[in-house]
Amino acid sequence: MKLGVLDQSPISKGQTAGEALRQSIELAKFSEQLGFSRYWVAEHHNTNGLASTSPEILIGQILASTSRIVVGSGGVLLPQYSPLKVAENFRMLESLYPGRVDLGLGRSPGGGKKTRLALTDNFEKPLSSFSRQVKELQKFLYDSFSKGESHFGVHARPDTSAQPDLWVLGLTERGARHAAVNGTGFTFGHFINPAQAVEALTVYREKFKPSEGLASPRVNACVFVVCAETEQEAEDLALSQDMWLLQVEKGIETRIPPVEKVKEHTFTLREKEKIKKNRERCIIGTPNQVHRELLRLAEEYETDEFLIITNVFDFEKRKESYRLLAKELKL
Repeated sequence: MKLGVLDQSPISKGQTAGEALRQSIELAKFSEQLGFSRYWVAEHHNTNGLASTSPEILIGQILASTSRIVVGSGGVLLPQYSPLKVAENFRMLESLYPGRVDLGLGRSPGGGKKTRLALTDNFEKPLSSFSRQVKELQKFLYDSFSKGESHFGVHARPDTSAQPDLWVLGLTERGARHAAVNGTGFTFGHFINPAQAVEALTVYREKFKPSEGLASPRVNACVFVVCAETEQEAEDLALSQDMWLLQVEKGIETRIPPVEKVKEHTFTLREKEKIKKNRERCIIGTPNQVHRELLRLAEEYETDEFLIITNVFDFEKRKESYRLLAKELKL
């Protein structure tokens, strides 16, 4: 089994964004030492608890601080941007660090309507253009525009001997179709919406069309994981993630609270039900318990590769969760 990391650069209560970003670089170096195969960073906007607003910049910093691990985006929110500019950004990274760059793409609007309009300079770009943008991005990467196409003669620079691996992130059959018809890898967001996994992955594999960058379907899945030496410790650590998810969904706070504060909170029946539902997005337990559940998902999803996301308050406990998992799986 191959394991990677998806890092949202979460900010814990009492911490600065700069500290969280430096921890992302530290965690990437640590993940490389442990044997993780890839390290992806997310893109979020207008939120006080997630520091990674520009994955391209953070990717460059992480690549410069590591030597082997593949680093990428999970993902660049393509609907807000120009396919040419995205191609240039990632060709630049590829030229500096050949063979170590992934380009993951998301269809998310990146926030509420006001945030999205600010990102697009008040130009209302339809999300329905996503598949067309992916096609254009591929053509810029592989310099394959034909005569008669509006962008013929426009070349994404700098020149590179190879291109980043392309992935589309998705939660439903629609996201799977975008990946399939464009011949990209597909990353399923189990950590957001596991309910539609089988349907989405079936559609992806059935509808997949080979592309210049990928000859056959390629799948990985992203899962929340909290791992500790004992089941009770894992449950305690996960409390900060439980509360964080509740706060994110309410739109009231996106910084991760300390476990001690969560234990002081009296949860309503509705909150308890929501936490129980959210736990379907997570694997929480000892290394052996987490390993067994990953094996079950690997069989269900027909993939041997997962991206692990661990958003707990204590950074050292976060690192320990990854260390225990790497040891259990003998990465």
